Amino acid sequence: MKLSRPLSWFLLAFGAWSWVIWTTFVKNLWKDGSGLAFDAAGHPTGYFWIHLLLAVTSFLLGTGVGVIGFRSLRQLKREQSAAEGSVAEDSVTLG
Repeated sequence: MKLSRPLSWFLLAFGAWSWVIWTTFVKNLWKDGSGLAFDAAGHPTGYFWIHLLLAVTSFLLGTGVGVIGFRSLRQLKREQSAAEGSVAEDSVTLG
């Protein structure tokens, strides 16, 4: 399957955005002082574990989506270079 350049950039940006957002979320979760993430004894609560699982899942999905976008952009660049090379060869041969 071939992806368009705008879609490839969107996927790459989505992957990067996912890492920025969820990294910030995990930092805030770790520093939580409201009592949701850690109980009075300082032990992680169910809230902490569920949200950490959500963050890890989002990291993995964001990485996968970003890799798809990156690979697609790299392939589009290779195809463009190959097409430019063949046009240059044709003009040299015909010229």
